Amino acid sequence: MEQQKLNTAVVYVLSIIGLLCCCFGGLGILLSAPAFFIAQSGLKKASISPDDYEPTSVKAMTTAKTVALVVTIICAITLIYNIYDLSTGGWEARQEMMNEFMEGYQQGMEDAGE
Repeated sequence: MEQQKLNTAVVYVLSIIGLLCCCFGGLGILLSAPAFFIAQSGLKKASISPDDYEPTSVKAMTTAKTVALVVTIICAITLIYNIYDLSTGGWEARQEMMNEFMEGYQQGMEDAGE
C-alpha cells in the first residue's frame, strides 16, 4: 500500500494569513487557531497508523503545527492587548491622536496652498 501525505499547505496558508490579519486587532486568531487544530488532527491520524503516512510528511506537519501555534499565540496576545487598551480608555486617546493628526495635515495643506 502506498503511503499517504499529510496536506500541510492548508495549515501554512491559514497561519500566514492569520499572521497578516493579526494587525487588525488580533483577528488572525480566527484563522490560526483552526490551522493549529487541523495540524493536530492530522498528526493524531498519523500517530494512530504511522505506517500509512510518509515520515517526511509527518515532520512537515509538525513544523506547520508549530508555526500555527506561534501565530495563534501572537494573535491572542494582540487581541488581549487591544481589549485591555480599549477597556481602559485607549479608544479615546487614539481618536484624539487621529484628530490632531488630521488637523495638522489640513493646516499643512492650507499652508502649502498659500
